[in-house]
Amino acid sequence: MTTTNTIRDILEVTNDPENGLIFEKNVSIPRAGTFPIRCNVYRPIAEGERFPVLVTYGPYGKDISYSNFHASSFSEVNPEHKSKYSAWETPDPVFWTKNGYVVVRADERGLGQSPGLLDTMSKGTSECFFDVVEWAAEQPWSSGKVGLLGISYYAGSQWRVAARQPKGLAAIIPWEGMSDYYRDRCRHGGILSNTFIKFWWDRQVITNQYGRPSRAASKWGEDTIEGDLSPKVLATNRRDQNDDNANNRFRDDEYYASKEFSLADIKVPLLSVANWGGILLHLRGNVEGYTWAGSNFKYLRFITGRHDLPFYYHDEVEVQKSFLDAFLKGNDTVGWSVPGKVSPVSIVLRKGNVGFNNPPAEALYERREETAWPIPRGQYIKYHLIPDGSLSKSASFQGSATSVSYQALGSLQKPELIQFSTPPMERDTVFTGHIVARLSVSVTPEDPESADNKDIDLFLTLRYISPSGEEVHYTGTAGDPIPLAKGWLRVSMRKVDENNPKNRSYLPHRNYFSTDVQQVKAGEVYTVDVEIWPTNVIAEKGGRVVFEVSSGDTQGSEIFQHTSEVDRPRSTFAGKNNIHLGPGLENYVVLPIIPKN
Repeated sequence: MTTTNTIRDILEVTNDPENGLIFEKNVSIPRAGTFPIRCNVYRPIAEGERFPVLVTYGPYGKDISYSNFHASSFSEVNPEHKSKYSAWETPDPVFWTKNGYVVVRADERGLGQSPGLLDTMSKGTSECFFDVVEWAAEQPWSSGKVGLLGISYYAGSQWRVAARQPKGLAAIIPWEGMSDYYRDRCRHGGILSNTFIKFWWDRQVITNQYGRPSRAASKWGEDTIEGDLSPKVLATNRRDQNDDNANNRFRDDEYYASKEFSLADIKVPLLSVANWGGILLHLRGNVEGYTWAGSNFKYLRFITGRHDLPFYYHDEVEVQKSFLDAFLKGNDTVGWSVPGKVSPVSIVLRKGNVGFNNPPAEALYERREETAWPIPRGQYIKYHLIPDGSLSKSASFQGSATSVSYQALGSLQKPELIQFSTPPMERDTVFTGHIVARLSVSVTPEDPESADNKDIDLFLTLRYISPSGEEVHYTGTAGDPIPLAKGWLRVSMRKVDENNPKNRSYLPHRNYFSTDVQQVKAGEVYTVDVEIWPTNVIAEKGGRVVFEVSSGDTQGSEIFQHTSEVDRPRSTFAGKNNIHLGPGLENYVVLPIIPKN
């Protein structure tokens, strides 16, 4: 990291009796041999007392008010959690200090007021987070116990730092936060998810880089304490996620490999909160994070609704508070710390067409407690693809071999797709769990003279059609209408590591290493298993489930699209993709049915 100014400390301390807290601004957390991390500390007005600490560490600016970061979202936040100190995706200091917690909100290295190299989600920045946690546990106002609580980035970083086992860390609540950087966020099935990365980076990260001019003028936090840095120095001081993800394709590339960690190393109590609507970013990570974490006390809670608001709902905050009270204060009113007292899995069951982005209606969904994930009594049923467009539980195939085809690239405005539908349900049927599809596919290239080094990108979607014949849409991340689930696979990355303990019949495990690449030739049929992210729906009597295969991102993808012409060049992908149906060819989608108790 290069800087033109000398690092200096400007600590501001404000006693705020109106909000019941002491506010310490720009506290420097020392780091041996390098730059400090700067944070804001919000603590109860009770000199000499010690309190447990809630820490957030991330890129969005400790000094950027929620009302400026996302005004329309802030206007809808539960008033119990709205204050002048509120910040995007983090716990509100006024509420939590009133409930006996210190809140530490730190600027990630290279962002806000923290100097250093901007390199989001990297090993280096996780090491900084580690130091912040240990520092918070040692302060005179700290009880020595630290908890982590936050949404999205502030959740995804929790998995990484918890695996490092910093002293003082006592519990974590990763709320809608990916646990697998490659599979959950950057390369779905090996395909670059470029549009969200660009949106996120351009709007929410680089705008807050340490040393960036005019932040205060644009109401995007405050200008850097040490002053502005030149464009050249700013460029030197950052790793751009757009470039890094475009230039690195495999998990054994140093860029991705350096970010690896083991979920099994997480030992602290864990409450992983997954949103059924997070079908393109966080849902998978919360489920897999829960599954493989090494914690003795771990819980998986499913919710619905938008990405921003449920974190602040009164009832959800009561869950957060009871969990943190149990492990940070020793005040367990629920039984979180008693083996077997609280069901490890809590599921929201989506039934009916209540519309999307309708919190009051979604609040009426039934909640059910389960003993494990996946639900042990679940039955994995194969629905076979039939040339007439139906899905059948029968594996028998009538007639000779045939194929159905679609343009491999289509257009960004209207990708080509084919669909297969179940018959109307004979009774209400609960689908809950992981999904996998097996397809026999080939490519007919646009240029018949070029038959080698081709590839196929498979985009899969699961939809639910109500008994009235209308598709039911659910609430997506930004309040947008989404289907049940999506899945992806680049066929050259089809190799499954069958010996890996994470390989399961309902979730094939791929390493996505450079050594795993397998050739795709024109006209050759390849049978592949495609992971579709988990879902839940109660398909009512007369309702149908639709399985869709397409040339690109279809309805429900919103800003989470895969449109890079560098990653999906016409020379490799253009032509027709074919699904081959017939005797000896396997084509089915496996749906998890939960029988009644």
